[in-house]
Amino acid sequence: MFRNMVTSLFKSEDERILTTDAKAKELRRVAEKMITLGKRGDLHARRQALSYIRDRDVVAKVFSELSERYRDRMGGYTRIIKVGNRVGDNAPVSFIECIKDEAEKKTKKKAAAKKS
Repeated sequence: MFRNMVTSLFKSEDERILTTDAKAKELRRVAEKMITLGKRGDLHARRQALSYIRDRDVVAKVFSELSERYRDRMGGYTRIIKVGNRVGDNAPVSFIECIKDEAEKKTKKKAAAKKS
């Protein structure tokens, strides 16, 4: 189940999925381990990631795009945002997402400040 979830997290365009709180907390451990493997970048780390993720395109994204984005960060690559409760069974639901680059946020803030 977590293999599919971590693949969906990295494969989605906005790198964000909706799930229950308990699953999100466990998925954070797996996702951060995969990004750490991507930062290592050697052949053994790639094979370890491929044994868990099993989608070559997603592994290539982790080792190229995500490893460069989080090169200077020592951990905390994901964020959990609590949304509320699910309608059917009242289970607590939250988004888990990969944190975007701080440089992008700073340029967006500067551009918004210039416009106003």
